[in-house]
Amino acid sequence: MKFIIVFVALFAFALAAPNRDAETLRYDSNVEPHNYNFAVQTSDGKSFQEEGQLKNIGTDDEAISVHGSYSYVGDDGVTYQVNYVADENGFQPQGAHIPVA
Repeated sequence: MKFIIVFVALFAFALAAPNRDAETLRYDSNVEPHNYNFAVQTSDGKSFQEEGQLKNIGTDDEAISVHGSYSYVGDDGVTYQVNYVADENGFQPQGAHIPVA
């Protein structure tokens, strides 16, 4: 569980890393034994927020269920947003720019 939280936090910082001049405008986090949430917003228009919760604790079906979203301004000047769920069914992104199968 702690590995996942650290990994997700590092992912959030990596998302904000390419623009060295960007400043962190918001960083909130709350980590508890069976759930967490955090939000990051940078001055270059990127934002990332996520919540995760451990399900079926103590069983063979124990899994983490995560939902969140991230947005960024593309090279074309358009702001793209992705909402996602990641759970026992895999990573499931949704966004206006993502093709639907």
